[in-house]
Amino acid sequence: MAKLYFRYGTVGSAKTLNLLAVAHNYRQQGKSIVLLKPALDDRFGKESIKSRAGLEMSADILVSAATDLLAISWEGVNCILVDEAQFFSAKHIEQLRELTLSQGIPVICYGLRTDFRGHLFEGSMRLMELADSIEEVKATCHYCNRKSIMNIRHVNGVPTLDGPSVLLGAEEAYFPVCYPCYQSELKAAQMASQTI
Repeated sequence: MAKLYFRYGTVGSAKTLNLLAVAHNYRQQGKSIVLLKPALDDRFGKESIKSRAGLEMSADILVSAATDLLAISWEGVNCILVDEAQFFSAKHIEQLRELTLSQGIPVICYGLRTDFRGHLFEGSMRLMELADSIEEVKATCHYCNRKSIMNIRHVNGVPTLDGPSVLLGAEEAYFPVCYPCYQSELKAAQMASQTI
């Protein structure tokens, strides 16, 4: 049986680099893959799936609220790779799960687990509930050498809990951090703002 995979990590953990390496390996073997990404992610261009290391491929399907993944022909596809899966709806994750069963196609999803407040994204939550395999892509904390598990939003280097849950960005807006640094940096920023 084909499986649904969720490979999650913090900002800067090379999730997209991993996805592009897997895509390259499938193509080197002459196998057919389909690359999916959320339509709202236009940071590097509408169709672009780009790693911060510079590698880039074009998405085959941009998934929006109106997309019905079960209405697409998946004939001959060996693997479906999904970038930024946290932005998918629960419905789309359920459709990807169904494709592993009805079409026998493995689906490998990459994304963040939680937002900058530590709350699960909708797509990530459904993946945590349905995935056959859940793997962490590890990275180190921006402030120390511990493993990062949180994404901290910052404005000009100052941590904040303000703003919408979905605000596209990379290192210019988010740091990967361990939980002790997450807590201490937010506390320090809060104390600094109270003394101004």
